[in-house]
Amino acid sequence: MRAFQISQFGLENLRQVDLPTPSCGPGTVLIRVHATSLNYRDLLMVRGHYDPKLQMPRIPLSDGAGEVVEVGTGVTRFKPGDRVVGLFLQHWQDGGPSQAKSRGGLGGDLDGMLADYIVLPENGVTHFPAHLSYEEAATLPCAALTAWNALFHAAATKPGDTIVIQGTGGVSIFALQFAKLVGARVLGTSSSDEKLQQAKTLGLDEGLNYKNNPEWSSWVKKQTDGEGADLIVEVGGSGTLKESMKAVRVGGTIAQIGILSGVEETLAITSVLMRQIRLIGIYVGSHAMMQAMNRAIAQSQLKPVVGKVFPILKTVEAYRYLEQGQHFGKIVVSLDTGK
Repeated sequence: MRAFQISQFGLENLRQVDLPTPSCGPGTVLIRVHATSLNYRDLLMVRGHYDPKLQMPRIPLSDGAGEVVEVGTGVTRFKPGDRVVGLFLQHWQDGGPSQAKSRGGLGGDLDGMLADYIVLPENGVTHFPAHLSYEEAATLPCAALTAWNALFHAAATKPGDTIVIQGTGGVSIFALQFAKLVGARVLGTSSSDEKLQQAKTLGLDEGLNYKNNPEWSSWVKKQTDGEGADLIVEVGGSGTLKESMKAVRVGGTIAQIGILSGVEETLAITSVLMRQIRLIGIYVGSHAMMQAMNRAIAQSQLKPVVGKVFPILKTVEAYRYLEQGQHFGKIVVSLDTGK
């Protein structure tokens, strides 16, 4: 089967290889992968900036959708022909996070989805909504679930709440879509006026170009009559966290998700204390969260935003495109094109 692997860090070392097609064992399913999607974590992983101790060779990409072609003995939830996605965290089934549940991430701790076939445990796989294509479904396991966790577990978003999204990448766009499903107001920042206009077609209420207005917290305060936002979907990291802390309301929540602009920041602890800010780290989510999210997506007929699709033979180009940061929504690699 075709697969892409890294044997040493560096995007120039991401190469196509031929590997034996894996076989099912008891309690597992063999999936023919049709599409995968890229997350910023995947770029950091290949560069060696995410896990310097990563065991190699490693097949990257945590997110993928495909068709079950074989099931092992004891499997009861799946049959050949089922359309499924793999879970980002294979060991987090339900309940709150733990050290054990945070292990077993595809494309990191374990081989990922950038291959024609993958074998996963039965409880590491779930069906996806029937109205979605493989390319759309491949965006769900990381970006969509991270946004869902931030909005409905970290913050319990409800109608009338004000949410702030940063940029127009996968997590932020899913947060926008989910927030509008429950009647929340969404403010957004971006370096591109064009992307802000595009986000408004998805329901963004107001947008601000942070390149022209770096102290965007003042704008958020004006938009909320001086109160601040109920939730900041924080994907920037050290470059945006200070502004997020100024922009959130007293008692509000900052869901810390991304590190696009850096990983180290000096925090004003007094601000967190006196303003009772809830700063919560989000590391994707559980199988139970994924199932709840999929039910909401199916009921609302929500469509993920796929910004660009690359054939598998142009996988490195897909990574380069992610690296440039010019995408809107999700970047997908199709295994059904470019054979």
